[in-house]
Amino acid sequence: MFSLNGSTFLNNSLCGVSKSLTQSAQRKISAPPTVVVAAASVSSNGRSGDRNVGVLMESTLKEMNENATSSSLASQTSVIEKDTKSTVGGGVEDVYGEDSATEDQYITPWTVTVASGYPLLRDPHYNKGLAFTEKERDAHFLRGLLPPVVISQALQVKKMMHNMRQYQVPLQRYMAMMDLQERNERLFYKLLIENVEELLPVVYTPTVGEACQKYGSIFRQPQGLFISLKEKGRILEVLKNWPEKKIQVIVVTDGERILGLGDLGCQGMGIPVGKLSLYSALGGIRPSACLPVTIDVGTNNEQLLNDEFYIGLRRRRATGQEYSELLDEFMSAVKQNYGEKVLVQFEDFANHNAFDLLAKYGTSHLVFNDDIQGTASVVLAGLMASLNLVGGTLAEHTFLFLGAGEAGTGIAELIALEISKQTSVPVEEARKKIWLVDSKGLIVNSRFESLQHFKRPWAHEHEPVTTLLEAVKTIKPTVLIGSSGAGRTFTKEVVEAMSSFNEKPVILALSNPTSQSECTAEEAYTWSEGRAIFASGSPFSPAEYNGKFYASGQANNAYIFPGFGLGLIISGAIRVHEDMLLAASEALAEQVSQENLDKGLIYPPFSNIRYISAQIAARVAAKAYELGLATRLPQPENLVAYAESCMYSPNYRNYR
Repeated sequence: MFSLNGSTFLNNSLCGVSKSLTQSAQRKISAPPTVVVAAASVSSNGRSGDRNVGVLMESTLKEMNENATSSSLASQTSVIEKDTKSTVGGGVEDVYGEDSATEDQYITPWTVTVASGYPLLRDPHYNKGLAFTEKERDAHFLRGLLPPVVISQALQVKKMMHNMRQYQVPLQRYMAMMDLQERNERLFYKLLIENVEELLPVVYTPTVGEACQKYGSIFRQPQGLFISLKEKGRILEVLKNWPEKKIQVIVVTDGERILGLGDLGCQGMGIPVGKLSLYSALGGIRPSACLPVTIDVGTNNEQLLNDEFYIGLRRRRATGQEYSELLDEFMSAVKQNYGEKVLVQFEDFANHNAFDLLAKYGTSHLVFNDDIQGTASVVLAGLMASLNLVGGTLAEHTFLFLGAGEAGTGIAELIALEISKQTSVPVEEARKKIWLVDSKGLIVNSRFESLQHFKRPWAHEHEPVTTLLEAVKTIKPTVLIGSSGAGRTFTKEVVEAMSSFNEKPVILALSNPTSQSECTAEEAYTWSEGRAIFASGSPFSPAEYNGKFYASGQANNAYIFPGFGLGLIISGAIRVHEDMLLAASEALAEQVSQENLDKGLIYPPFSNIRYISAQIAARVAAKAYELGLATRLPQPENLVAYAESCMYSPNYRNYR
């Protein structure tokens, strides 16, 4: 397989080389007098027939070289005068003129490679390491480049997990996983899928939060696209620089609200990279169809602006028209380059932008906000499952939120929609069972004029209440949900108050990472005397109270968004509808077994996540067909089987 910067050589590289060399000549860029590209007779698919590529390349380069020589006559001083017989470094011919060039002269960055031999071992898409068979080593010129032993992928997984467990620092494990992804893609996903419960906290929350904070220091090579204000007017061109052309899912952030850590600017790239790793591992989306994107409009984080290792724009955040125009150009370029059915997932945008972007593009693009919609769907699923433990229906419970941002209001709205669906009452009426507390206290009607637009639907008639504890004692909720991003705000007094009027208080501490969780599992179980139904956003170890161990559930968005995205893709959906989110919640809640409930868990184990994702995908796809939003026709008879058949497999392929 011939490639230039990762693109298929036969498709577009000759044009790219020709154009590049022409521009080089025009700009007086040095060009070597003679360049011969040796082409192997084995193509990317293993078939012969590409023997003429080397001849064609040589002919093309010769023609371009002649143009460069002609152009250089006018200004010979700017072109490298090079003796073709000269050698450097002990008899190695300086074919490309790099060693003869002075520092102020241009050279051509040649990256033409053949997917055999040494370059094959450096290609993460095809590299198998020591798992290359004897036959493959002969066919692809690998003899001598690898030790003689041939091992299985299963043994590679075992060895990698052994190595991974030697690291004591979570960030070291994260970096080791990223290194593996850049070296051997299939082994990375095989490892993650087979050890998902152990490695999920490594590749995503909570470790990814620390990785984002230190991204400038640990950055090695790009894993996605960085689109900054410098690229305004050229975003379509930037998208075309990405080597993969058939993109199905884009996760994009502007880095303003990374988890509960605040504005991390350009270093928020760790979030899209991590999310898309889970799309592939848990949802079965092909890695080559995933594109991580960071929109860099600056940062208001003074610490980053003064950090010499910061990799983003050193300016204050763009706002208003400047910001809107860049996002408009990005969304237009995405549709133009990848089509109507590419899923764009907004991730970790600040509240004031998250709601506006979802409302603005929700009617014209296939968009999804995981912080608003994904979190809402996974929490609703947990609440539906918890009813098996606490009894009653959703409409019979009272909900109190700490946090009225995109996560809190998103969850509240989906709960109201489900209550409305179950009871046939207007959604406005269903909202009256749900109360929200923000930084200024309980959201009530007397504050209506000063509230942001997304908080206003939750302003109910009630006297002002300034603290969470007072709100708990006044509202007497059966369910307490934290989405504030403020750690340790579910105090002992709050949990004890919840336990005083609930036999089994439902307490969800959803903020990430672990340091920002409203309370720990141990605190929830201890302060409720072991009666709480608890789940958190980040994982906690089982907690002990009075000699009994209590398992801690995790309300992780990874239960929902991989399967949700897969469902949109297999149905060819063109828009996201709220009924799809309800369908995903119902599908996840159904996967919670009686055995899980007996342990106090309101979510199923992650060990079965690909099966769960297939169930969610099938339910979402079915809803897309029902709503007339699906374009992949006819509808498959068995959507679960179809979803499973579409899932990416990380098992090694055999090479001819």
